[in-house]
Amino acid sequence: MEIWNWERGRAHHNKGSENVTFLPRDKLTQGIIDFTAGSLGGAAQVYVSQPLDTVKVKQQTFPQLYKNMFDCFIKTYRTDGIYRGLYAGSIPAVIANVAENSVLFAAYGGCQKAVAYVMKVEDTKNLSILGNAFAGFLAAFFSTFTLCPTELVKCKLQALREMKQQAGKINGTGIGEANMTPWKLTKQIMETEGIPGFFRGLTSTFMREMPGYFFFFGGYEGTRELMRKPGQSKDDIGALKTMFAGAVGGVTLWTSIFPADVIKSRIQINNLKRSMTSVGLEIFRTEGILALYNGLLPSVLRTIPATATLFLVYEYTKKAINGLLL
Repeated sequence: MEIWNWERGRAHHNKGSENVTFLPRDKLTQGIIDFTAGSLGGAAQVYVSQPLDTVKVKQQTFPQLYKNMFDCFIKTYRTDGIYRGLYAGSIPAVIANVAENSVLFAAYGGCQKAVAYVMKVEDTKNLSILGNAFAGFLAAFFSTFTLCPTELVKCKLQALREMKQQAGKINGTGIGEANMTPWKLTKQIMETEGIPGFFRGLTSTFMREMPGYFFFFGGYEGTRELMRKPGQSKDDIGALKTMFAGAVGGVTLWTSIFPADVIKSRIQINNLKRSMTSVGLEIFRTEGILALYNGLLPSVLRTIPATATLFLVYEYTKKAINGLLL
């Protein structure tokens, strides 16, 4: 049996009585490994979760059109089919998730080192759950800049038919066109609003991502810590426990920040030039507090397989690449 244990930048390979110590992995190489693993994990996550993500966005933005999650799913499937309906926006979603997760996980490794330095912890593997949570909070600052533009395009494509039903076109841009593609929509936003148009909803995205990833990584690392056996590394708990920990992290994220996600979707899809506070208060006054949780059920159901897949691919890609480079 082979046991891989990464500590203080060195890998110890134990097989029987053999004990070989490898040289430390340099920071740049480890950052590239994290970046690659995060990219593959993000791509896998999209194809597992996109249909329920589409339902979530539609319920958040046009709650008056659907009775519940199942009604939205069935109507979308019957009206628009699988590719143009349930998987609408999947191309920008893949780009968004690859961009976000590659930067997020690369930054997370760096932020873990920064937090460990501040907390005077010699090895990042010995960081507390709170330390890992703060590292996730800081890492999300960097990933938000890559996520906001691509997620804006994704959300608009997902709600294309509803936008057309309500207005025929959005603010004179013709976004309600039936044959709209990610490239056409990107071009229209650039022509009508310029680069700032891609960052509409940036503040609400920050307010969603940074607290969300505090709970995300805190929940993930905390669950791995609870599930490991005495003397066992968190990296060696196995695929099923890793997937379960990822699912816990995802559910913790969405349940903690969902109102901010509803506000972000409204701002981005409806081209609102208002603060997230004013939009949030308007939703509360006109639709009630529960409107800030429209789409929560499909989000929770979506995130369980999605984040389980994300962390499974991430952790095992890292192990595979590290193994190939030894």
